[in-house]
Amino acid sequence: MKITLLQTDIKWSSPADNIAEAEALIAKAEGSDLYVLPEMWSTGFVTDVRVADQKEALQWMWTTAKRVNAAICGSLAIQTEEGKSVNRLFFVKPDGDITTYDKHHLFKYGGEDKFYSTGRRRTVVEWQGIRFLLVTCYDLRFPVWMRYQEDYDAIICVANWPESRKNVWSVLLRARAIENQCFVIGCNRVGDDPNCHYIGHSSIIDSRGETIIEDLTQQQTTVTAEINVEKLKEFREKFCVLKDRDKFEFKK
Repeated sequence: MKITLLQTDIKWSSPADNIAEAEALIAKAEGSDLYVLPEMWSTGFVTDVRVADQKEALQWMWTTAKRVNAAICGSLAIQTEEGKSVNRLFFVKPDGDITTYDKHHLFKYGGEDKFYSTGRRRTVVEWQGIRFLLVTCYDLRFPVWMRYQEDYDAIICVANWPESRKNVWSVLLRARAIENQCFVIGCNRVGDDPNCHYIGHSSIIDSRGETIIEDLTQQQTTVTAEINVEKLKEFREKFCVLKDRDKFEFKK
């Protein structure tokens, strides 16, 4: 599978501008099977979900997935029909099917828990024979939530991860890949918002913890690589450490 990470310089609270930037990046990286956008890609890491109507951004994901015949993944700040605000990760397929994941670990240090409701359900989505566990930014720090349960082949982590903690980002991406013997796809933003500076370092890591590709330009750009799930299966069978893992079940 060919995967492209859209490492965007998100314009604060400006969905129209951010949609245009994402559109331009996809046009420069045609032919991928999956495009991944950062956390809250249409607005930046807003705490007030009312700053923008996300219907336009979600509609763009749906129509673009259909037009380019590829899946598109990225998170948006959403207000549900019940009136709750959630940081919702969308995985949109070209046939119109949409799978969602609401961020489970809210970033209390940044006040996210004061404005958003906690997601309670782990989400795995399959696309072209590869199973993806969906997680968002701060989730990356919590290995129990992300522990392999014989249910996925790759982790997608979308983020607004600041420069001040860039080494943590790189270490955790590799740790999650090694301990779960899976691919890890980490898409981060660049640029600035009112609180932080971001330098990207979007990466795709293999099941040995080796970097397949990583962007170090600190610029808005695309990061593209291919992953081979058959080689992953061979590695899991040959070096079968996952069989010795501690097993548990999440409460439904």
